[in-house]
Order: sequence, then structure tokens, then C-alpha cells
Amino acid sequence: MTPPPARRRRSAASGSAPAHNFPRRGTVRRAQVITTYGVGSLIAVDHESFIVSGLDEADRSWSPDESKVVHERRLARLLDVDHFRLPPASEDTSKDGLRVRRFPLMHSCPECNELQPHRDFSPPRGRSVCGTCEVDLVPSRFVVACEAGHLDEFPYWQWLHRSTDRDAARVGKCGGRLGMRTTGRTSSLRSIIVSCTCGQVPDVSMEGSFRRNALKDLRLTCRGARPWLGLSATDPKGCGLPLRTLQRGSSAVWQPVLKSALSIPPWSNGRADPLAGHWEKLRRYEDSAHVAVYLDAVFDGEWPVSLDEVMSLLAAEREEDPDGEAAPTFDHRYRALRTKEYERLRSGNDESGHSRDEQFVCETPLGDQSVLRPLGVTGPMLVKKLREVRALKAFTRLVDAESTTDVTEMPLSQTSLRWLPAMEVKGEGVFLRLDETRLDTWEKATAVAARVERMRTAHQRVLEQRADDPSRVVPSPATPRMVLLHTLAHVLINEWSLEAGYPSASLRERLYAADDMAGVLVYTATSDSAGSLGGLVAQGEPEVLDRSVRSAIRRAEWCSSDPLCMEADAAGSAGANLAACHACVMLPETSCEHNNILLDRALLVGTPEQPGLGFFTPVLGG
Repeated sequence: MTPPPARRRRSAASGSAPAHNFPRRGTVRRAQVITTYGVGSLIAVDHESFIVSGLDEADRSWSPDESKVVHERRLARLLDVDHFRLPPASEDTSKDGLRVRRFPLMHSCPECNELQPHRDFSPPRGRSVCGTCEVDLVPSRFVVACEAGHLDEFPYWQWLHRSTDRDAARVGKCGGRLGMRTTGRTSSLRSIIVSCTCGQVPDVSMEGSFRRNALKDLRLTCRGARPWLGLSATDPKGCGLPLRTLQRGSSAVWQPVLKSALSIPPWSNGRADPLAGHWEKLRRYEDSAHVAVYLDAVFDGEWPVSLDEVMSLLAAEREEDPDGEAAPTFDHRYRALRTKEYERLRSGNDESGHSRDEQFVCETPLGDQSVLRPLGVTGPMLVKKLREVRALKAFTRLVDAESTTDVTEMPLSQTSLRWLPAMEVKGEGVFLRLDETRLDTWEKATAVAARVERMRTAHQRVLEQRADDPSRVVPSPATPRMVLLHTLAHVLINEWSLEAGYPSASLRERLYAADDMAGVLVYTATSDSAGSLGGLVAQGEPEVLDRSVRSAIRRAEWCSSDPLCMEADAAGSAGANLAACHACVMLPETSCEHNNILLDRALLVGTPEQPGLGFFTPVLGG
């Protein structure tokens, strides 16, 4: 039997559409267009480097005509858009593709060592080679960025000549040509030498260019360049912020601002908003009689939805707005969105007749839940169907949007659009909660609070070090409850990847940790063959869940890196973990909501010196 041809994923095209005869340059997966190679990010294709174009009408990253419309009313309301669109998927369905621009423009030739803009090498059309040496050109390894999200070429001429001149028309007035070579003595920046044929300045290495004040000392500030919107595009508001040198492939060059929501009733059928454009007026009415009068006035004939459904939708939206506040903040609405998810996961929708379009089915398991009582676990729910929409709201550079307040987020377009790029995940999951009474007693223990305070202090220190303005740093989310739930989610994902056959990268956590919430949802994070086959839901039956939790906790007692792992004063890249490493509880980054920080398995099982630290120590003792 002949196998089907391999399916090729989305291709990134240089410049405009193929109608302009620009070739395809490579492929990326649909999910990567949201999480890794979104608007404004740099993408390496073979030996070339490009930046993904913006979403404006004049030069859009991809054609909306090729993108499926995705509806998720609660998330759309939070982000103030009408709908979302999926990125193009494959060459079979996409004629245009993902449009990109060449960036950085500065290239060097490894043969003749010249350093100049790409076009000055006179490369043949469609190729990136030196017109003289006929060898592949190397894109600049270095770029500069500011905290406002702007991105620009590294100022090689100014760095070499120690000049403060940023006028492009005057740069190079010395009459020489720049060159770059590597001495090969070391792999450090000291071995990368920049020179000029003018003979007026000595050769200079790139050593010191990454210092926080390296370009500030030359009085070079950001000019507001936005190359993803056009090679000559600059911010009309100007900028003037300090510039930082970055490696072209650094994660600090582009960090997505992602927001997600589960589709829960009454918005869990994925349909378009039946009353788009009417909500602001409808919210003025408290009783159904006035709502009916309004619907009669604006709709000829039959209403798009019943009156009962309209009142239910209005009630759901009012619950997400604070009392007595005309303009609820984004943070309040996002917390309210999570709270509503938690409430719905707790209550489920057993009583409703599931329609064919229902995308949220959450049921109470049939088994005896009392077997979970000794574990301190309660309220397991089988999420047999769920749908998550993850939207790319904006992006940042240099700073983490989740770690600072009033962070400058760079929008995906110059003009205001009524849609955002997004992806949807359909799958299944298991939701469970911890017993509130036992949890309250445990988290008030002095030893527990002291251990978590060490983590919180270390994490807060890292957040302050990464921010230029310490006054904008948000408090660390580390609390005993949060760290416990986070670590429990990780050990369960590892357990289920062994017992149920799921790759750990196919599972994802969603934490509900607050004063009035203590739950965790583990669900399938992809919509491929590991998406919704029922294997994960089966783990939520009380008897199976009891065995899984006990097995996961016992595995957490021991790590192949012990005793170093358990006795570590700080672990992880940020030093915000304690007893946690890649040999025990860390997961693939796609599975974790907090980038593998704020983990400590000692809070699950205790330590040899302090066994009482562990929430599940009584289980192990039995």
C-alpha cells in the first residue's frame, strides 16, 4: 500500500505574496506562529534571517481570507476584539503564506570579511550570497532593542568610531568600508573584531557591547525602529529609551503576550456572537421586558437567540465586572475569567443535555470519592470535552510582561484591528481540588511558610534585577498553596505520561491558586492523535486517581540527583526553585504555566530533617 504524501506545514515567504514572485523560504507549524514566530519575531531559515511582518492591511503577515475565524466571546471581550483567526496551515490550503522581511540587513562575508547591508553585496536575485566571493552571507549576530519593543540594527559604525551620530545619511562619512572577522583564539566576544578601511580608528572587538550601559555611554538611544512594519517604519511618538545589545537568537528579542480561556457555558459552542454590537445597550436593561422591547426594535422577525439565553449571557458578563466600577481593568477581568472557569469546573454540567455543538462536558466520576479523602484530594471532575483558545495579544522585548506592571506591549499592527491571531485546542482533562480545611492548616505551618518565603524572596530578587525600574515590579506569585498545586500538577503529568502513554509535552497544566481557589486542571495541550481519545479522562476515576496520586508522590520522594536536589538552597535558572530539577519534576516548557519556576517537591513529601513539610506526608507514613 502506497503511503500518503507527507503533509507540509505553513511556509514562510519572503516579502509579499507569491503573486509578486517571492519564493517560499521555509516552514513553521501553525502553533509556532502564536508562541514562537509571531509578528515582530526573528526567524532563522537556513543561513538567512527574517522578521515576521505585521497585521496591517497594507502588509499583512497572512491573508485573512485564508484564515479560519475562531470565536470565544469571553476572551474576545477581555481583549476588546470581535473574533480571532487561525494562522494559515499548509500549502494545500494556503496560497499566500506567512510574510516576512529580511532582518537584520547588516551581513558579513566570511571570505572577504566585509560588513555592510545585504543589498551592497550585489547578491543574485533570490539568493543570499556575496556577489564577489559567491559564498553564503552571514546575517549580523547582534541587534539592539529597547523596553518599548523597538528593534534595530546594531550600530557597528558608531561602535567602532565611538561616535554618537545616528543619522543614517551621515554614517560612514569617514569614507571607509566596515569589516568583521574572527580571530579564532577564543569563542568570546573578544575574538570578534570590527574594522574600517578608513585607517582613522584602530580595530575594536565586540567585547563589552552587551553591558547594560554600553550604548548609553556613546549617547545612543532608541529611534523607534519597527522593521516588522516596514524597513523605514519608525514610531511616530519617538522613543529615546536606552538601547540594549542582544544576540539575534536570544529569547529576550521577542516574548509573546499570550492570553487564553476555556470555552465554558454559556459561550461553549464556538459560535459567532449572535448579538455583536448590541451588548453595550443591552447591559443597560435589568429586566427581561426591556430586553425584549429592544430585541423587537432591532431585529425584524425572529430573534437570533431566545430571551432566556440573552438574559443568561447578560448575567454571565455582569459577573465578570466589578460592582460599582464603570470601566473594569484588564487584570480584574482576567482574574474573573479564571474564577468563572474554576466555578464551572467545580460544578460541571452533568444536568444539561449535551448538544452536538457543546464543547465543554465536565462530569462527576461515578466511583466512590471517599477513597481520595486520606490524600486530601477532593472534587475530581472528568472533563470529557474542552476547548481552549490561546490568543497572541502583543509582544514585548527585554522585559517579561508577566513580571512587571505598566509594561510597554508592542501591538501587532499600526492600526487598530478587530481580530487577533489565535489557536484553538480541543481535548480532554482531569480537574481536582485539595481539601480546604487540611490545606489551610498545612499552609499556616511555620516551616512551610519559611520555606516558601525563601523561594518568594529569590524570585522577587530576580524580577527586580531584570527590571530597569524596580517600582514597576509585580509581587512574586509564590505562596504555599500555589507552589504546592504547581508541583503536584508536574508530578501528575509525569505520572500520567508513564501510566497513560501520553507524551509529557502533550499535557498542560492550568492552575487555580488563590485565597478562594485550590484546584488544578491537567489537560491535553495538542489537538493531534493524543488529543481526546479518552485515556486522560480515565485517570480521573477515583480508584485510578488514588493510585496515580500515591504513585506520583512516592516517585517524588526520590530523585536521581539526590541528595543534592533535595538539599539545594536554590535551583533553576532563576534560583526560584528548591527541590526541583529536570530529573524529577521539571517539564517541557509548553506544559508549564510558569516556565518551570516556583517548584519544590519537599512541599509534597517533606525532607528527611522536616518530614512535616510535606502535604502528603501522612500518606507516605501510612
